[in-house]
This record gives sequence, structure tokens and C-alpha cells, in this order.
Amino acid sequence: MTATLAENSSAPGMLALRAAPAGLPDADVTPPTIAESGDPFSTARILHLVARLERGRPIRLDDVVAALNAAHLDWLFDRRVVIDALLALQANWLSDYRNASGIVVEDGPYGPAVTIEDSSRVDPWIVRQVAREVAACRTALADFSRLERVGGDA
Repeated sequence: MTATLAENSSAPGMLALRAAPAGLPDADVTPPTIAESGDPFSTARILHLVARLERGRPIRLDDVVAALNAAHLDWLFDRRVVIDALLALQANWLSDYRNASGIVVEDGPYGPAVTIEDSSRVDPWIVRQVAREVAACRTALADFSRLERVGGDA
């Protein structure tokens, strides 16, 4: 015996969408995001910019923060979050190369500054650091896509 549904009834998986009405605006608007320390999405954006900074000279952290906020208009970065990401980057450098000259964060005459070593080993290394953060972002997105409830229960 097969069940038949009335034409105006509903059953799981039977959602049908009609064409969008004329003039319907796109609702894919990104809400603002406040960058947080330790968040891979924040760290990936910070390290992506750091990978493109000049090498061998101090760069004011306030300039890095301003560049991040200008590049990511839907994000808000503050100095604390950027410093945290740079200190973690510095710790990774120290762990990998056993010296502190690669990533130097120190106070300068105009506030905290970062100096990145001007050597051929920096670019491939920092690319791997960004790739690791981007992979963490993808993992977080995959985990999120498997959630079934807004409350965060998996």
C-alpha cells in the first residue's frame, strides 16, 4: 500500500521555492565581526597581512591594526588581538628555528613595533603558518555545518 499526499499537504524534504520577486535585494550581507585572540579566522587575516609586511625594519603595530581594519571593513581588529597573534607567531618561529631574530615584537619610539627578518626562509615559513590557520578555519566551518541546532549541540 502506498501513501498519497494531498496536493496542498507538506512532508519532510518537500520544500519548493519559487522564483524571487522582482527587486528582492540580496540578503547575503556579512555582519560585523570583532576579532578575538586565538580565533583562527582572526589569526588567518592577521598573518595574511603580516606575510606582506616589509622585512628588516620595524613596523608600528598601530599601522598594522589600521591596515587590517582598512582591508577588512566588516571586521574590527584592536592592538591586543594583533599583538597576541604576533607573539604566537614569534613563539612558533622560536620553536622552529631556535632563535628570536625572525619575528621581533618590541617597544619603539612610537609604540609597539614588529620587525620580520629579511631572509629567504621567512616567506615559505609564514606561508605554512597562514595555511595552518586557514585549515583551522575550514575545520571550524565543517564542524559548524554539522551542527543541527542553534544552541550549538552537535
